[in-house]
Amino acid sequence: MAAHPPPARGHRAVTLSDVARLAGVSVATASKALNGRRQVKAETRARVVDAAERLSFSPNALARGLLAGRTGTVGLLTSDLEGRFSIPILMGAEDAFGSGRTSVFLCDARGDAIREQHHVRALLSRRVDGLIVVGARPDPRASLGPDLPVPVVYAYAPSESADDLSLVSDNVGGGRMAVEHLIGCGRRRIAHIGGDPTYGAARDRTVGVLEALAVAGLELAGGQPFYGTWSEAWGRGATRMLLDRTPDVDAIFAGSDQVARGVLDALHELGRDVPRDVAVVGFDNWEAMAANARPPLTSIDINLEHLGRVAAQRLSAAIDGEPTSGIEALPCRLVTRGSTAPLT
Repeated sequence: MAAHPPPARGHRAVTLSDVARLAGVSVATASKALNGRRQVKAETRARVVDAAERLSFSPNALARGLLAGRTGTVGLLTSDLEGRFSIPILMGAEDAFGSGRTSVFLCDARGDAIREQHHVRALLSRRVDGLIVVGARPDPRASLGPDLPVPVVYAYAPSESADDLSLVSDNVGGGRMAVEHLIGCGRRRIAHIGGDPTYGAARDRTVGVLEALAVAGLELAGGQPFYGTWSEAWGRGATRMLLDRTPDVDAIFAGSDQVARGVLDALHELGRDVPRDVAVVGFDNWEAMAANARPPLTSIDINLEHLGRVAAQRLSAAIDGEPTSGIEALPCRLVTRGSTAPLT
């Protein structure tokens, strides 16, 4: 085929039609070749790419998105904008999507189902390519339904539907990890002061505690987990109650860093040295709480930024036609600080 001369350009921007004309193909074929579609033969793709390079053709991001049927935007719908869970997830998602390649629209439903539906409609009207839904607490929530025109990933709070993809923190594994660390420090009389038992996460952490103790052949100090609220006041009161019943406790795993701060306060007031007499582990690795405790608090990190990155990766795969479903529990990690140490 005879080569076509480059079109006269002057000050006019080069278009996809110019590239197609120079390569001797249709506009549709040129689009497929430049967007990496598999339907184009290798030699045809090479000819189109060569033509684009000769013409210095560079389609803008919006045009590329429209050619691929995408806008390069996703929505992140949360009910926890004032809390500390959605922002790290958002940061992780933005990192995974990459600067400048995908924009994230953030909407706060404030726990209101009507407001949430309004935000969903608004995001869909903007032609977002997908949605990440972040719950306010780590318990199952209602699905947005199977009829949305874009893929959805649920993060932190799982969807009630097994047909949806949900990413959660492994609270059972986190509880197990905390107790295994305390056992590794030589502790044998380990108690657990949890938070609000209406939270599935609180009960799941207790499951991990009991599993780790059973493997080590140990009993839970105090005879039972202590449940209350996610507060320092509860941590203080529960610690006094625990030591009245079981004064020889040598370790306490608290269900959150806030509870753990109360535990530390009560132990100081009762003359117990931390970690020499009693080692303490918290949960969440809330930096403002854990790092500024006295002593700094060993804590289980639920890896919220990592959860956000994985949510973005799974959503991107679904947008590319590779959806998955079910609940995926992501592992926690132990962050060791001064509140735990081996017995000497």
